[in-house]
Amino acid sequence: MNIGRTVFSQLISFLPDREFRRCVDRYNGDYRLRGFSCWDQFLCMAFAQLTFRESLRDIEACLRCSPDRLYHLGIRGQVSRSTLADANERHDWRIFADFAQILIRRARRLYAGDSFAGELQQTAYALDSTTIDLCLALFPWARFLRQKGAIKLHTLLDLHGNIPAFVWITDGKVHDVNILDHLIPEAGAFYVIDRGYVDFRRIYRLTLASAFFVIRPKDNLAFRRRQSRPVDAPAGVRSDQIVALKSPQSFQCYPATLRRIRYCNADQGRTLVFLTNNFELPAVMIALLYKSRWQVELFFKWIKQHLRIKAFFGTSQNAVRTQIWIAISIYVLAAIVKKETGLSASLYQILQVSSVTIFDKMPILQAFQPHLPKEHPSLESKQMNLLDL
Repeated sequence: MNIGRTVFSQLISFLPDREFRRCVDRYNGDYRLRGFSCWDQFLCMAFAQLTFRESLRDIEACLRCSPDRLYHLGIRGQVSRSTLADANERHDWRIFADFAQILIRRARRLYAGDSFAGELQQTAYALDSTTIDLCLALFPWARFLRQKGAIKLHTLLDLHGNIPAFVWITDGKVHDVNILDHLIPEAGAFYVIDRGYVDFRRIYRLTLASAFFVIRPKDNLAFRRRQSRPVDAPAGVRSDQIVALKSPQSFQCYPATLRRIRYCNADQGRTLVFLTNNFELPAVMIALLYKSRWQVELFFKWIKQHLRIKAFFGTSQNAVRTQIWIAISIYVLAAIVKKETGLSASLYQILQVSSVTIFDKMPILQAFQPHLPKEHPSLESKQMNLLDL
């Protein structure tokens, strides 16, 4: 008896399929369609991410074991290894990148009210990158070292909800600091970056755009102290100074003054130094804001452990980028489902439960929150008929 929808179809219902079709039309993705659309490809790849499939053969075996289920999953095309491999090679990866950006904008609106770092209300981002190793024999276009291949995933993470606001995929040889050229600074927002991004000419662009940054300087930074401000010693603040860069070359790149904060982390027994162009927030808040940068490291760790972005189903640049963007879409989809349904489960729990209930027909709230009481509509229907007598 076919009653209800599968957990997979309920998850997919949170996706704006009309917006997806617009992305497909933008790049003529379904031009000369041969029975396997971009939507079919997205659903198969989403299934692979949610159920931890390891290969195209694995995807084919799982989806074709019960052909009648494909219709209820929303897949209309014939699933096979060759068809899915061709789709990953031919369908433009920008289709899935644009669609992921649509989901990201939706998720950021949902999590905009979430607070962090001492109830900071301004928009704050953490910028960092992670390296994904590749076999150079299989991915010759991704040369990193002489005998090693790699790509880099540069991510600007919105700290309100830990949603990736900007993602840029490059080969492993691109230095992190070059990504600052691709950012469009947002006035009033905070950008928390590590010392690997120290380039005063590029950082000055943030100041000119009325954006704020928090960064750890290099140990050999030369500066002149202009003013010392009162410090909150019990909170760990050792110094709070207004400084100017001393080196003529650095001063030419960044002619404005900076705020230099020296903070002692009592938990780790370390003394950290921060540079920022914000002169209003308390020094402790600046230290807490930089501490939140660790969220982007946790994001990289999460997606590497729980999504398929280290082993790829294709060897071309298009196939690799397609798989990464669909993985990001699944991460954001889980965040959207969690927020819009009010689930108390974590993203990890949502992904794990989905992997074992993907074909089950049960309400999604019951799947992710099993402590909820189960409903028995058939019994209630019989009871109403009895009372009517």
